[in-house]
Amino acid sequence: MPIARRTLTAALMLVPTMALPATEPPQGISRRALRFPRDFGAHADTGLEWWYLTGLLSEGTASDTPRFGFQLTFFRLRNRDAAVQTHASRLSPRQLLLGHVALSVLQPERGQAVLRHDQRLARVGAGAQFSDSDCALQLRDWRLQRSGAPDASRYLAQLTGPGFDLSLELSSALAPLLQGDAGFSRKGPDETHASHYYSQTQLRGPARLKLDGQPRTLQASAWLDHEWSDSLMPPGAVGWDWLGINLLDGGALTAFRMRRADGSTLWAGGSWRDTQGRLRNLSSQDLSFTPLRRWRSALSQAEYPVEWQLATPLGLLRLRALADAQEVDARLSSGMLYWEGASELRDERSGALIGRGYLEMTGYRQPMAL
Repeated sequence: MPIARRTLTAALMLVPTMALPATEPPQGISRRALRFPRDFGAHADTGLEWWYLTGLLSEGTASDTPRFGFQLTFFRLRNRDAAVQTHASRLSPRQLLLGHVALSVLQPERGQAVLRHDQRLARVGAGAQFSDSDCALQLRDWRLQRSGAPDASRYLAQLTGPGFDLSLELSSALAPLLQGDAGFSRKGPDETHASHYYSQTQLRGPARLKLDGQPRTLQASAWLDHEWSDSLMPPGAVGWDWLGINLLDGGALTAFRMRRADGSTLWAGGSWRDTQGRLRNLSSQDLSFTPLRRWRSALSQAEYPVEWQLATPLGLLRLRALADAQEVDARLSSGMLYWEGASELRDERSGALIGRGYLEMTGYRQPMAL
C-alpha cells in the first residue's frame, strides 16, 4: 500500500497567493466494483493516488540473485481548495504530480553508494501529465505506460537518477490482483479509512540500465501497486509497514499493518494468491509482525526493522532486507523520510528462499501526516 507522504507543505508552495476559503473536507471513498482498463487510469476526483512500481534486476533469469533493486512511484494530489479548482489560469495547481525514483545497488563496488534516489514535483499541465482512461503517466522524462488486455498487461517504464538511466519492458499474464474486498482495502476499524487498491504481480521482462556510463542488459522481476483514496490514515496510526513479494512458485503475498506510536498493530491486512491463482484476503487475525534486527539511519536517526518474523497462512516466515541503507530522503517533494527497499522472504524453519520483493516502512522518524 505504498502511498504519498506529507504533501501538504509541497502543495501549499504551489498555490497562488490569495485569501483562501475553507477547503473541502476529506471524504471516504465509496465502495464500488473496479472496471478495467478504466481503473488503470487516474481518478482525479479523489484526493490522493499513487502508482508504485518496484522490482529486482538480475544478470541471468529473473529468479537469479539480484544485483539491483528499483523504485518508480508517481503520486497524484488533488488540491482541495475551491478557489484553486475554479481559478481561470491553466497553471492553477488543481492537480500535482510527485515522483520518486530509487536504485539500490545490492552488490556495490568499493566506495559505491548503496542507494541512489531522486524526486520531482510539478503541476499537471506544466511538466506533468496523466490519463484517466489507462495508466499513462509522465513527469518530464520519467514515464510509466500500460497497454494490452486487462489480463495481459504490458508496461513500459523510464526512470533516471544520479548516475543511472533505467528502461523497463514488463509484462504479466495474470489479471490484476484485487486487494481487500474486491479492490476495496480498509486501513482501519472505520470503513471511511480505505482505498481502492489492486496489484499487478509477477511482472517480468528485459531491462536496460546505464550506471555511471556503463550499459548493462538485465532481467527484471517487478510488482506494481495502484491505490486511490480520500481518507487513509485512521486515528492513532503513526505509519505503516508494508511488503509486496513475488513468490518463486508464481504466487504473490501482500501484507501491511497500520502502526501505533508504541509499535503495536492498529490494523493489518493483505492477500495471498497461490500458484493456481486462488486468492485469499488476509485480516488482522491472519497476520502477525515481529520486528527483529534494526538499522539506524545516520541521516534521520530513525531506527528501521530491516528483518522481520511474520506469522501468515503460509507459515512462519522471515523477511530480510537485501541492504540496510535504503532510506529515501523525499523532504523536497513530499516532506518525509521513509525506508523503501529490496528484500527477500524465507521459510523460518527451513531457511529456504520462497520469494523476493519490496518492504516499505513509514512513520519511524515522525508520525505520518496525509
